[in-house]
Amino acid sequence: MKHQHGEGRPPVRTVATDDPNAQIATRLRSLYLSVQEEAIPARFLDLLEQLDAVEQGSKKSSNE
Repeated sequence: MKHQHGEGRPPVRTVATDDPNAQIATRLRSLYLSVQEEAIPARFLDLLEQLDAVEQGSKKSSNE
């Protein structure tokens, strides 16, 4: 069985109309899906881990 890109998601419908709002919506949906598939940068993950460590430290000090 071949796995195709985007498998499991509903297909993006193409707009066969001259309605500018529908065209904008389709393009925004396509952009959102492409951004959603991007990997989270390692630097951002490191910053989140540092933030979690600081929050855990502040909880411990406030409980003591």
